[in-house]
Amino acid sequence: MIDELLGRAELKERIAELEEEKRHLERRAEAEAERRADAVADRQQAEERVNRLEDRIVELEDRIERAESGEVDVEFRRVSDLRGGRLRDVLGRLRSIRSDDPEALFTACVVDEDAVPGSVADLLGDRSRLVRRAAPTVVLADELGILSAAISPALPPEPFDGWDDRFRLPAEWFLPTGRFAFALVRSDTFALGVYEGDERVSFEGFTTDVKEAHSKGGFSQGRFERRRDGQIADHLGDVRDALEAVEDVERTIIVGERSVLGEVRSHADHTDVSDATGSPEAALSDAFRDFWTARIHAI
Repeated sequence: MIDELLGRAELKERIAELEEEKRHLERRAEAEAERRADAVADRQQAEERVNRLEDRIVELEDRIERAESGEVDVEFRRVSDLRGGRLRDVLGRLRSIRSDDPEALFTACVVDEDAVPGSVADLLGDRSRLVRRAAPTVVLADELGILSAAISPALPPEPFDGWDDRFRLPAEWFLPTGRFAFALVRSDTFALGVYEGDERVSFEGFTTDVKEAHSKGGFSQGRFERRRDGQIADHLGDVRDALEAVEDVERTIIVGERSVLGEVRSHADHTDVSDATGSPEAALSDAFRDFWTARIHAI
């Protein structure tokens, strides 16, 4: 009765309505955040699937081209992905091979499918087409044809080819050695680690809230794209600042989205595309593992 006389009953009802409206808006905000997270994950998964399909299409087109030209179809005898201790073991086995003949063991680095040297074609014949498919790669073979393989280096050297009494397989082409910086750059994510060998000794990372794709057209679309481009530019500015602060490393390796690598290439000794996603630290770990994984083709 007193509340009604003083008008407090009406105020309490209004407060209750506002609290209910607040809870409704909070639920909407939570749902929107989940939707945006799902959208990002779906887009990233779609990009990864597109990349796999593109690789498969290229492979099938190559097989069709060979079939139409009447060429003999050749395939790898085996394909394996190795890293860490397993890769060290295999490289050690290959380095242990020695010959009394100074021209018994052949090594070549082929950095591009259109740059297979004549020495590889002469040695492998029809199977040299497999080298094109494996490039960039380091080719190993012997004069008797007992051994022939191609190993993808994480850090390819300059192209070379030649015979020797052993295979040329420096660890730094395939394995993390020395003290170096390794960074992952995406349009909304940055992660940087300093490593000594395969051990990370420092870490820095951050994310930036970058707007997702806008579905409307017209003026609002253009305004949205300009805003999004500005957010990405600000993010990459922070990335460059972090990279410029790196000191006391032998080299810097940067991987990430193809669309942004050009913006940071001047800070890198080596760049490569990576589709690693997730939190900065988790994404960096995934990118590091993938980068230092060698694909070995038995030819």
